[in-house]
Amino acid sequence: MSGANGPPSPVDDGGPEPQRVVLHLPVGIRSFSLAVLAVFACFFVLRWAQAVFVPIVLGIILSYALSPTVSWLQRWRIPRPVSAAVLLLAFVAGTGWMLYSLSDDAAAVVESLPEAAQRLRHTLRGPQQVPAATIDNVQKAAAELERAATENAAPPTPNPPGVTRVVIEPPRFNVKDYLWTGTLGLAAAVGETAIVLMLAFFLLASGDAFRRKMVKLAGPKLSQKRITVEALDEINAQIQKYILVQLLTSAIVGVATGFAFAWLGLQHPLVWGIAAGITNLIPYVGAAVVAGTSMLAAFMQFGTLERALAIGAASLAIHAVVANVVLPWMTSRTASMSPVTVFVTVLAWGWLWGIWGLLLGVPILMVVKAVCDRVDDLKPIGEFLGT
Repeated sequence: MSGANGPPSPVDDGGPEPQRVVLHLPVGIRSFSLAVLAVFACFFVLRWAQAVFVPIVLGIILSYALSPTVSWLQRWRIPRPVSAAVLLLAFVAGTGWMLYSLSDDAAAVVESLPEAAQRLRHTLRGPQQVPAATIDNVQKAAAELERAATENAAPPTPNPPGVTRVVIEPPRFNVKDYLWTGTLGLAAAVGETAIVLMLAFFLLASGDAFRRKMVKLAGPKLSQKRITVEALDEINAQIQKYILVQLLTSAIVGVATGFAFAWLGLQHPLVWGIAAGITNLIPYVGAAVVAGTSMLAAFMQFGTLERALAIGAASLAIHAVVANVVLPWMTSRTASMSPVTVFVTVLAWGWLWGIWGLLLGVPILMVVKAVCDRVDDLKPIGEFLGT
């Protein structure tokens, strides 16, 4: 049969209608697109407001690091504001004393940099130095080529009468400009340090006040409050374990560097060990700084390139073993995260916040994983980040 105005209809033979297959997608296209846009918006905000977020995260991590000591002092009837203020003052005083004790050696290294660079250049060019006669011949040939090019070129257009030729010269090096820029940078660093210390003090002095508020805002159901308490406990434990791992690895790097430099005969091995332990907190950059400065110091002391390369190789080898073997293993053990995830996270946050991103990327990832492991809709992300 066919309709009056339409195509012929299929013949109904009375057989069963074929069963349709319906695919249930876990995430709709619109939801996925909104999620992608939200992620990009978060990256933009984090990069744009870096000056705001970095001190806040540093203050929170510092409060987590000092919270066990403040709680222990509270059990001895010492008020939390007093213990927090004493600990922060001790932290600032210890850091200042460390910098002051290293200032003389650092100044000596900085003063020796020009001479060390000059001696290194002469050492590298010494075996391959070109004779003076050859250099003079090359210079004469270059002068003749330049003269020939000038003669064959079009004559310069004379200036019209009454017109003055203007020559723009590049500005000369002005030390005052660089000093002013450095002063502004130092003032900004001091201001950010004050913000970090004040935020850490308020968090330590308040105790569990913010924790109780977050549990109260989690929702009216008891299950929601329980999940929030478990997530906060996990975040607290993971960050404190991570800080402990960083301190242990920095101590390993410092002790190993001090013993290695003492065995190789470098002067001030204790100072170099302390510097290596402190700069180990800055991934990649700290190892390069210690290796480069120790090589220059070794070259000034021994006067041979072989000894300087041996010092730099020893420093890099210690940092490489700790950074690529010990640290990922201990971090994956304490945070239950894959070393690949840790490495990619460090790269991503380093791109966002530079050196501060290298320092804060892993703690932020721990917080994200602790939350994702306890929210049903985010558990796939937590499983992906885990081992």
